[in-house]
Parts: sequence; structure tokens; C-alpha cells
Amino acid sequence: MRIALGSDEATELTAALERELKERGHEVALFGVLAATPDDAWPNVGRAVGEAVASGTCNSGIVCCWTGTGVSIAANKVPGVRAALCADAETAAGARTWNDANVLALSLRSTAVPVAKAILDAWFSATPTQDPKYAGMIREIASK
Repeated sequence: MRIALGSDEATELTAALERELKERGHEVALFGVLAATPDDAWPNVGRAVGEAVASGTCNSGIVCCWTGTGVSIAANKVPGVRAALCADAETAAGARTWNDANVLALSLRSTAVPVAKAILDAWFSATPTQDPKYAGMIREIASK
């Protein structure tokens, strides 16, 4: 899988995420301050990762900022993106299962590396439900 990883700050968490994704066999595309041409504006980071996912250049994305809120808002402005701010593994699993979330948002302030690894486990092991009720709800928000 090709994963877009973006942040407005380079931290222990972003380094651990990049390392963990690569160890899991994913190809990682870097955005924001992690990229070769750094950009520390969270709106640009969220939008760039969102566009990479929406265009199909990347299969999934992870965005980070101090709270995780700004990058999730910015990513969600991109049509086709369903970014979910997750603080724990259960929320990440639910976001993938019931919301077909395709961008994971994390807080640089409050996400410890071991928690991030558990979140990644849940994110990558969960699959969107085939329940027509939930598919209908995803279509509903996609048309807005």
C-alpha cells in the first residue's frame, strides 16, 4: 500500500509513524515538513494528503498537527476524503468500519508512540462494512 504521511511538525511521533509504516511494508509518501520541500502550514498539509488519497496516488493517508483537528478539517475539504481524528484503536477501527475513513488524523500533542502503533493495527485490520445501511450513509455525505 502507498500511504500519504503529512505533518506540520517533525516529532518523535512522525518519525515513529514513518518507520512503522515502512516496517509494515508500506510505501510512504511524505508531505508537509516531512517532505523534501517542507511546508509547515497545517491547511496545506491536510489538503495535500487529502488530494493524494482522493486522486488515488495514495491508498490511504495519515495527517498530524498539534491537536489533529486542523489537518482533519483541511483534509475533509477535499471531495472524496473521509478523515477521522482518532485517539485510540477502537475509534480508528470504528472509523474504518462504519465510516470508510480513508485518512487518519492524529494529535502530535496527545498520541504516544505505543498508542499510535495500536491505532495503526486497528486502522489497517478493519475493513469497511458491507451493510447497505452504512454504504447509503457514506453515499449521503459524498454527495454534499
